Amino acid sequence: MERLQAEGALVQLSERFTNSAAFGVLFREGMDLVEETAAYLDGAGRTEAKALDRAVSLTYATESMRLTTRLMQLASWLLLHRAVKEGEMTLVQANREKTKVKLSAADPGASDTIDKLPSQLQDLIHRSMSLQTRVRRLDTTIHTPPVDVPAIGNPLVPHLNALKAAFER
Repeated sequence: MERLQAEGALVQLSERFTNSAAFGVLFREGMDLVEETAAYLDGAGRTEAKALDRAVSLTYATESMRLTTRLMQLASWLLLHRAVKEGEMTLVQANREKTKVKLSAADPGASDTIDKLPSQLQDLIHRSMSLQTRVRRLDTTIHTPPVDVPAIGNPLVPHLNALKAAFER
């Protein structure tokens, strides 16, 4: 029974979050970043990559793959939680599915190598890392099982009893 109540509380938190304006903003930001990154890598990024020397070109290829992987994992997480919002799945189902999502996937390389990349790619990498940090924090908040706290009743009862006893004398 307590487990069901805990799951109910968990679902309420998720429903509040996924139905909030904050989730809508986060979702749109994440999806916009995916689209912006795809457009950059297929357009200006491709042109910029051709102009790089061999060593930096290899870093560009590596970091653009990491960026793409990171964004696909974040998009998967966001889409799972939008499905919860839309009533297409429960939080428990999303929790099972999210085990396939690796929010720690594709951390970028060393900052001294990132600094050699074109500024627009650097910006996309930094923004994706910021988004990843926020999503990881939310994921922990939403999906961490509640701590079992033994029911102790009303914590004020001992104090009220002490006051009663004091005034009955």
